[in-house]
Amino acid sequence: MNSSEYDIIVAGGGLAGAAAAISAARENAKVLLIEKHGFLGGMATAGLVNPFMPYVIWKASWTYDWSQVVNQGLFGEILKELKSMGGLHSNNETFNEEFLKLILDRMMKKYNVKVLLHSFVSDVSRKDNKIESITITNKSGNRVFKASYFIDATGDADVSALAGCDFKLGRDGDNFCQPMTLCFRLANVNRDLYDREKSVPMINKIYKSFKEKGLIKNPKENVLLFEHVVDNIVHFNSTRVVGKSAVDAQQLTEAEMEAREQVYELYRFMKENIPGFENCQLLMSAPQIGVRESRRIVGEYIITQEDLLNAVKFEDSIARGTYPLDIHNPAGTGTYIQDIPYGDYYTIPYRALVPKGIDNLIVAGRPISSTHEAHSAYRIMPICTSIGEGAGAAAAIVSKEGGAFKDLSYKKIHAVMDKYNALY
Repeated sequence: MNSSEYDIIVAGGGLAGAAAAISAARENAKVLLIEKHGFLGGMATAGLVNPFMPYVIWKASWTYDWSQVVNQGLFGEILKELKSMGGLHSNNETFNEEFLKLILDRMMKKYNVKVLLHSFVSDVSRKDNKIESITITNKSGNRVFKASYFIDATGDADVSALAGCDFKLGRDGDNFCQPMTLCFRLANVNRDLYDREKSVPMINKIYKSFKEKGLIKNPKENVLLFEHVVDNIVHFNSTRVVGKSAVDAQQLTEAEMEAREQVYELYRFMKENIPGFENCQLLMSAPQIGVRESRRIVGEYIITQEDLLNAVKFEDSIARGTYPLDIHNPAGTGTYIQDIPYGDYYTIPYRALVPKGIDNLIVAGRPISSTHEAHSAYRIMPICTSIGEGAGAAAAIVSKEGGAFKDLSYKKIHAVMDKYNALY
C-alpha cells in the first residue's frame, strides 16, 4: 500500500462534497476528493434527481419570490454556469445534468482539487479522537491516504460510521427511512396532447382508479412528473421502494431491482392510458436509485422540526433553507408536507455538522445531525450544496490553524463565507 498526505480529504463527490472541496481548496488547502461514480454531482447526476427544489423565499404554498434567493455562493455559481451553457430551463429549476458534470469537472481544475473517481472509502483508521487515514478502494487496488482533516460527504455518513461515530438511522421506533426512488424519463411524448398543468390531475385520477382496482403495485399514491430540458421528454420521480435500507448492500440491491419493475409498470401505464404518451419510449433510468434518507450523525447539536417551522436563526448558522417538511411515508403510501412560515427561512447551525467525540471530522450534506422530521426538509440539493460550502470553509480554517472542528469560532467561518456571497 502506498500513502499520500493532504490537508483535507473529502469523501463523496455529490453537490455537498464538491462544494466542500472547492470551498476548502480556494482558501489554499491541499484537497483530495473521492467519488464512487465516474463523474461528480451525486444525486443530481447519478440519481437523475431533477429539478432543483426551490432555493428562494416562498410567498405561498408552491409559490416563490425568485428575487429572494437563499442558497447562493457556490450554488449560485453553478446555476450561472448552467445558464450560460444553455443548461438551465426557463423555470430556473430544471437542469441538464450532462452540463453539470462538466461544470463540476472544470471547477475542480480551477481550484486545484485532486479528484479520484471510481473510488470509495473502504476503511478508516482512527486513534483516540482523530482519524489518521482512510483506505480507498479502486481499480488500482487499496491505497491509504492521510490527511489532517476529513469531510464526510458520502450521503450515508459512511466515513463517520467506519470511524465509530454514533448515528441514527431513519425514524424513531422502527428505524425505517424515507423510501428510495429510481428516477426515469419517457421520450417521444406528444406535447400537443400532454400539458403538465392540465394533464397531471387527469393522470392521477386514472392512476388512483387503477390502484383501487389493484392494477398498480407501486405503493406511491400519485404520479410525480416534471419538465425536462428537452420538450418531448418527461421526467418521472414516481417509483417508491419502502422498507429497504440504503446502507445494507443486499437490501440496496433488492431496492434497485424492485424499482426497475416499478419503472416498467409506470411506463406501460402511461403508454396505454394517457393521451400524448401513446408513442412514448422508456429512455433511461438513473445509474443509481435515489436515496432520501439513511444515517444521520449524532452531532454537537440536533436540528429539530421545531427549529425549522419556527424559522430559527442560529448564531452559528452556515446555510439557509426554505424547503418544507416533506416526509414520504417510510412504510407505504402517503406524503406528509408542512410548510415553514411564508416569507421567511430557517438556518443550519454549524454544530450540527460536527460529530460528537471526534476532532478532525466534519459532515456535509444530508447526514448532518437532526431528527428524522427535520431531515426531510434540508435534504434537498440546493441546501446540501450550501452546507457543503460551509463545511469546506470550516475545514480550510482548521487546516491552517489546527485544533478541533468543535472548537472553531463560527465568526471565522462567516468571514470566509462573506468573501464568496455564501448566505448563512
